[in-house]
Amino acid sequence: MIFDMDGLLIDSEPYWERARADYCASVGCKWKAEDELTVKGHNSAEWATVIKGRCGLAETIESIVQGVSQRVEALYRERLPLLPGSQEVVRDLASSYPLAIASSSPQEIVEYAMRLAGMLDRFQVVVSADQVGKGKPNPEVFLEAARLLQVPPHEIAVFEDSSAGIEAAVRAGMWTIAVPNAHYPPTETALARANLVLGRLEDFRPQMLP
Repeated sequence: MIFDMDGLLIDSEPYWERARADYCASVGCKWKAEDELTVKGHNSAEWATVIKGRCGLAETIESIVQGVSQRVEALYRERLPLLPGSQEVVRDLASSYPLAIASSSPQEIVEYAMRLAGMLDRFQVVVSADQVGKGKPNPEVFLEAARLLQVPPHEIAVFEDSSAGIEAAVRAGMWTIAVPNAHYPPTETALARANLVLGRLEDFRPQMLP
């Protein structure tokens, strides 16, 4: 089974928006809500490229990623915004299934957050979209997680909260469980493509699987 992280296990989407806005403000640029929507599912290089172009920066992509990621990590240190049921669902499923995280966030940020949550050891595999070169809705991050789990894609269930993530999981040929995020809900079109839609992650029961 594969989990997204941001917006599913932790309510981190507002943190990323705040961090990108703070970074842009520090270089004399305004990051708007519509800018944030355009980078949902993007990997680090992709959203940093948007910031670089939006703000007309001379900084390297790596420098922009570092500047934003450091702000997110600092926010996690203050308070990790775990979503209800995330620890319990992961704990229960880890006793029966091999688990992976496939996230658009940098791997070090994913591992840091999951370590703070006491969940990192529950996952056999952690894959960042940074490692595969393309963010969601490209399915590569899910396919790489499946390869590392050594489980065929069609035998994997994916938990996702965003339109881009749902699309990526469907394109990967995986059984897709949508858990809409309240801050950035997926489109009705994306939800219609999911195999199962839940109001909350904690509503999931293994009996719901095919």
